[in-house]
Amino acid sequence: MSERSILFAEAEFFIKQCYAELNLTEEAAELRLKEIAGEIEQSGTYSHTYEELQHGARMAWRNSNRCIGRLPWDGLHVVDKRDASSEEEIAASLLEHLDYAANRGRIRPTITILRPEQGGRPGARVWNEQLIRYAGYTREDGSRIGDPASLEFTAICEQLGWQGAGTDFDVLPLVIQLDGQAPKWFELPREHVLEVDIRHSELPGFNELGLKWYAVPAVSNMRLEIGGIRYGGAPFNGWYMGTEIGARNLADEGRYNLLPVVADLMGIDRSRRSTLWQDRALVELNVAVLESYRAAGVSMVDHHTAAAQFERFEKREREAGRDVTGNWAWLIPPMAPATTHVFHKRYDNTIVKPNFFYGKKPYADLLKETKAERTEAGALPGGCPVTGAGLPIAAFPEEHLSNVAEHPQTALPERESYTAQARSGCPFH
Repeated sequence: MSERSILFAEAEFFIKQCYAELNLTEEAAELRLKEIAGEIEQSGTYSHTYEELQHGARMAWRNSNRCIGRLPWDGLHVVDKRDASSEEEIAASLLEHLDYAANRGRIRPTITILRPEQGGRPGARVWNEQLIRYAGYTREDGSRIGDPASLEFTAICEQLGWQGAGTDFDVLPLVIQLDGQAPKWFELPREHVLEVDIRHSELPGFNELGLKWYAVPAVSNMRLEIGGIRYGGAPFNGWYMGTEIGARNLADEGRYNLLPVVADLMGIDRSRRSTLWQDRALVELNVAVLESYRAAGVSMVDHHTAAAQFERFEKREREAGRDVTGNWAWLIPPMAPATTHVFHKRYDNTIVKPNFFYGKKPYADLLKETKAERTEAGALPGGCPVTGAGLPIAAFPEEHLSNVAEHPQTALPERESYTAQARSGCPFH
């Protein structure tokens, strides 16, 4: 099949399903497909109406196999910024996204959709993994400051000219690339970053640790695909599930590694694992996260409630006549998974479009050049950072992702599945 034929096949699959779900007539769908066929014939591509863009983005959330928080999928707020024609305009729209989504703590699920790939041009891309992320640094003695998951990207930002304060919670800048041009970075003002101080009401010494985390987890390194159109820049957010912060970001050995610190504050014997010091410290760290977000009035869900909400989502999808797909390894929470119904079920990990996909890091080539220069200079090449609760690209081979992304569902009856290798938090929280 030609590229145009493949594109139309994907468009047809999407339009028919989208219009049916929106209670539009088959005649309206056929008329729209004729318009799309004309656009593709003339230009090699087509543009979505806002209604198509909105419902397509919501469908992509509904189809996200790794997300346990899909219950409110049809309430996703969709911001159309396809007409943003400069990096400055895009940066401004991302700040608007963060302000709207934060909503003084009552987090609103939001997606901002930028210029898509079109006519051989790559469109808009945001280099950050999330719009808000803390920097990570390595000292000369090998010790680390901040978030080790951000070591690579922090180095890239520094190479572009940004300089952080060198604390554990430096907010990284926004890095934006338009149509394959040189990227530009923009400081992310702290007034656009709603943060929560992490405290524990009953554990002496905990509050002196000075911990914090941000309120809006806006994933920005995934490609949104709707009806064959690829949106490389489509940052989206829901709200956090507590364990993503308390059991991964702050707890993982490759992240902030706070379990030994918390265990010592609790006076637990760490000389042997059988004291279950890790489990006990993990519970208290998660209690602190949940209590802190609640006290600050910031939306968050605990993993038990999230599982119960997912069960409601499953029921609603069955009632709508749709199959529920899911990646079990990602759906089970990283804490007490056997206490949830998800642990005791199996899910079909089929990939259904519209959906979100991983791709090559936009700064991968730049990173290789930087490592090569350091190696030639006699320095030790940096290793890959542990991504923890982020979205580990390495878990999904690029060739597999390309195979899934390049073929329309009509040509893939089996609708290929991701290889389930990663166990992490939900990308929508």
